[in-house]
Amino acid sequence: MNVLAVLSLVFAFLFSPAGIVLGHLARRQIRQTGEEGEQLAFWGLILSYVFTALGLLACCGWIAFAFWAGSGDHGTYR
Repeated sequence: MNVLAVLSLVFAFLFSPAGIVLGHLARRQIRQTGEEGEQLAFWGLILSYVFTALGLLACCGWIAFAFWAGSGDHGTYR
């Protein structure tokens, strides 16, 4: 079993950009050595990309909300 494939799946949940890197490294290593773990590396990559995309969407949404909330009339006192 390829260790990088296992780590890719684990890091998909902990820090997904690292899961992406580890998944690609694992798949290359598995092709070269013929080890087991292709499915783990594949699912580690899929989950890492999905979680990274969701995180980026959440950050963009938060920024958009901050601009929207700060752009209104704040009821200035005259």
